[in-house]
Amino acid sequence: MKHLIIGGARSGKSAYAEECAFHSGQERFYLATGEAGDTEMAARIASHQARRDEQWVLVEEPTCLADCLESIDRSGRFIVLDCLTLWLSNCLHHSCLQREKAKLLEVLVNLDADIALVCNEVGNGVVPMGELSRQFVDQSGWLQQDIARICTHVTVVIAGLPLVLKEPNKS
Repeated sequence: MKHLIIGGARSGKSAYAEECAFHSGQERFYLATGEAGDTEMAARIASHQARRDEQWVLVEEPTCLADCLESIDRSGRFIVLDCLTLWLSNCLHHSCLQREKAKLLEVLVNLDADIALVCNEVGNGVVPMGELSRQFVDQSGWLQQDIARICTHVTVVIAGLPLVLKEPNKS
């Protein structure tokens, strides 16, 4: 299962992804992309870490997600990748987005593991005035579309409530 989970900031999407991992009954693996560049971000990361118990295996990787997914033992694990939005920002900052995105999409198509990919929805507001901000919003929207095409499940989380946008046909 490949599951894209999108929503606004503090919508409950990470907690929902963690809940999906818990209910899978598999070993839980957390692939984190955030870096504590300031005290506020450090507090956000600490808040996420405090929710997870010692049953989680944690790997932190800010840019090379495809390489990381290929290198880990995926057998019997449910992977939570949190979050694609921070990864996108990191890749834009390091001028590696197109290369890393192509690699990630290729790995996801062939990935033999259950994975929940968490991503912020940033395109529902006004069009940003600055060129860099518009580039970020555009790239985020295109990334979500590309990943949604690959995923078997897509869920948007609003106010802690999941709304299913895509799931396999039930017989």
